[in-house]
Amino acid sequence: MTGVLYKLGRLCVRHRLAVLLAWVAVAVGLGVAASSLGSQASDNISLPGTGSEEVTDLLERGFPSQANGSSPIVLKATSGKVTDSRYSSAISDSVSALEKDQYVAKVISPLSSDGAGQVSRDGTVAYISVFPDRSLGDVTIDDAQEILDKADPAKKAGLETSAGGPLGSKLSKPETEKSEVVGLTFALIVLVFTFGTFVAMGLPIVSALIGVIAGTSGITLLSHLTEVPTSAPTLAIMLGLGVGIDYALFILTTHRDTLARGMEPGESVARAVATSGGAVLFAGCTVVVAVCSLAVAGIPLVTTLGLTTGLMVALAMICALTLLPAILALVGTRVNALPLPGRRPAEAADLEHSRWARLARWIVHRPFIAVAIALAIMIPLSIPALSLHFGQADTGALPKDETARQAYDAITEGFGVGANGPVVIAARLARPAQPDDPGLARLQQAVGGAAGVAAVTPVALDGPGQIATFNAIPRTAPSDTATEDLVNNLRDDTIPAATQGAGIAASVGGSTAASIDLAEEISDKLPETILVIIALSFVLLTIAFRSLLIPLKAAVMNLLSIGVAYGVVVMVFQYGWFAGAVGLDGAVPIVSYLPLLMFAGLFGLSMDYEVFLMSHVQEHYRSGASPRDAIVRGLAESARVITAAALIMVSVFASFILNGDPTIKQFGVGLSVAVIVDATLVRCLLVPAVMALMGRAAWWIPGWLDRILPRISVEGHGYFDDADTPPPPPTPGPPAPAPSGPA
Repeated sequence: MTGVLYKLGRLCVRHRLAVLLAWVAVAVGLGVAASSLGSQASDNISLPGTGSEEVTDLLERGFPSQANGSSPIVLKATSGKVTDSRYSSAISDSVSALEKDQYVAKVISPLSSDGAGQVSRDGTVAYISVFPDRSLGDVTIDDAQEILDKADPAKKAGLETSAGGPLGSKLSKPETEKSEVVGLTFALIVLVFTFGTFVAMGLPIVSALIGVIAGTSGITLLSHLTEVPTSAPTLAIMLGLGVGIDYALFILTTHRDTLARGMEPGESVARAVATSGGAVLFAGCTVVVAVCSLAVAGIPLVTTLGLTTGLMVALAMICALTLLPAILALVGTRVNALPLPGRRPAEAADLEHSRWARLARWIVHRPFIAVAIALAIMIPLSIPALSLHFGQADTGALPKDETARQAYDAITEGFGVGANGPVVIAARLARPAQPDDPGLARLQQAVGGAAGVAAVTPVALDGPGQIATFNAIPRTAPSDTATEDLVNNLRDDTIPAATQGAGIAASVGGSTAASIDLAEEISDKLPETILVIIALSFVLLTIAFRSLLIPLKAAVMNLLSIGVAYGVVVMVFQYGWFAGAVGLDGAVPIVSYLPLLMFAGLFGLSMDYEVFLMSHVQEHYRSGASPRDAIVRGLAESARVITAAALIMVSVFASFILNGDPTIKQFGVGLSVAVIVDATLVRCLLVPAVMALMGRAAWWIPGWLDRILPRISVEGHGYFDDADTPPPPPTPGPPAPAPSGPA
């Protein structure tokens, strides 16, 4: 692997300008294409075999115009009533405009007889029901905005207009630019103090940004081919920036160290790719394997999130291995130009007497104390994770300037909070029926009388009279656990009892029920997915370090880090502690797919630090150092870079807490906490202590396994030893014979 990476590095150095221009062309080309086509990301949940999916199938067969759900365009009168003559004509004009929209299949006006229930009792709030002719995932954000703009006549008449439902969610994804700017600013500060020069500071940012532009554009284009969740691009940007800068940091640090020893820039770049690039390749592939393993769950939404995240990480890794070397070759020795004012040129560090070396010696001589300190902090923070409950944040948690939040508040004011997430009942009848069928009436009455139901809508039948549907309006919010209890009660008790012997097979669906089904599916698949990710990571680390205990130790410690992250997320979001500090009004449910995706991502990301630290320890151990000395030297050599990398990662992740979407906030908090814990308590405290306790046993591997495993060196230690050793002087031989011939 080292030889291949070295050749790759030499190739990028030799064709530096071509490599740079190729990457710029790819990023610009994808960016232009994505900008032209727009995004068709959506949060449609497809869960074959669930009740919510059965409802969707029945609606597609019996009520095609309603199969894609409905979105309310909410109208609120600041004075008078929406039915006043000064508003009614404008509402009618808005309805007419909506009916002509190319993406709309059906519109129900609040002024029509069918829409009588779409006006609040006090007349101040109403809504137009819009039924799209396709999934809103198949329209761009610009097209969705055009649908809402059709309500401009009502807006011009003085009504406040906003969009709820899937349409509102499509239009209410807070921008990420602010988070990106904040994250990059803090990353720049860390980099300038790490390297001491402004040129070196900017290079990892350039490499990471080009990768992120290419990745996000690719994800946007991918949304035209398959269902891509609306949160996928933001999560990909978050991870892409973090790992992209970190991977470039590892390679750039090695390059500057070899330059300082007097090596020619081109050769230095190639060797940095061959050595630190090996760690980058191994860590990046581990992250990609971990997040793509989410496909094991068999849940389309989760699978797509894993694949899009894997795509971004792969691009970040490839940029660090190809684009960055080309840039470094172009910059040459000027990589150390523009030093930080007052910063003296870097000198060779005295690692034996550094602060990290002293800390490592203290730890390896007092391992039980070090373990006790780390666990005393980590275990209490992990305990709240035991009460982790999956849910789905509704639009009531969005910022108040988002159209979906405005619609949510207006509907709550006019119709009650439960009207924001009606539960859809769809039934298949054994024989054709009429709307007044006794069996349907009994079903509707039973649902309407169930605890937690505020109202039910009239029953609607399809043409043949064999598929019926109506809505139940909960008394509680879509994200409330009481609404989850209601859905489960309807499915398990109320509906089976009401339909027994009536020839009616009824299912419960709608967006609220679909979110509940998603949470249950993920909860069922979480253990096996976690086991697959741990097993794959164990195999990769076994191959890398030729040990069984080191991969086992890594798995246990990664679980500890993730446990702390889960615990903090539960405290902040589920309990609502410090919710104001992250920009929320109170507690919100933890998004059902967050624990699964966060586990995969963090398990992979933690390998960055594991590989970087353990490869240095392994180098010294193989060179003859005692286990404790190898730990001390390995930590002293790697701790500074690990700390800088962690600070950058935390800066990027934490900046996304500023995003208005509660889902993104949860990822920002969870990922930040996990990286902080992993880079401090785990890598710099627990790992040295546990390695010291294991001693030489840490490197034990059965003979039969040692024989069949491929032999690799992650960072190519020893590969260049012969090249760095000057050739021996020629051995003196017998004197050359004197030339013959006349003098």
